[in-house]
Amino acid sequence: MSSVRQAGRAGSAQDVTYRFLKQRIAELPRDGGTFLTESEVAEAAGTSRTPVREALLRLEAEGFLEIVPKKGAFVPPISDAEVRAVMEARELVEDWCVRKLAERVDETFLGELDDILAKQREVVDEPVRFIEFDRAFHRAIVRRAGNPVLAEFYESLRERQVRMGLRAVAGSETRAGTVLSEHAAIVEALRGGEPEVAGEALAQHLSSTMTALRVGERL
Repeated sequence: MSSVRQAGRAGSAQDVTYRFLKQRIAELPRDGGTFLTESEVAEAAGTSRTPVREALLRLEAEGFLEIVPKKGAFVPPISDAEVRAVMEARELVEDWCVRKLAERVDETFLGELDDILAKQREVVDEPVRFIEFDRAFHRAIVRRAGNPVLAEFYESLRERQVRMGLRAVAGSETRAGTVLSEHAAIVEALRGGEPEVAGEALAQHLSSTMTALRVGERL
């Protein structure tokens, strides 16, 4: 486990510890639950227990773990079945959204997506921040499609998506570059105004995500 100084750019002790912990969680085997203690994390991160405690509470609020009194923070497993279910739900929602957006090309919105991609490229070596921008990219598409019911449902998948995405990026030296290329392809498909092409670009991206997650293998 690397020190907290390597977990992200400069920031408050809590923020840096938060990013460190998030990346640590991403690196855990997903087929078994794991307990993390404040003292162990503080020692590994090279920080005091106070920012660790604050970061753990923040991660609990986001659904990444559960704090169990006198035992520590429990990070639950993510099963193959859950991965498949989440990815299937994502495909249903996002496919409808990209096709809807391709029907009414909005250059201002496409510029926003380009900006998110540019920021994502800047943090290609920082898995936690990279996935934060990944999340921003997909969320923007779903929200812009204009269906609040779908947008609300999509938000309910947030924590599972983030942990899965972190695991995929942290587990491969090439995954981040692949994601950037696939995101760019989605933007270009939207810019072309062809719903079918946009749907295909999205499907390719989600399919490669499934491959990166290696469902059916022990991670």
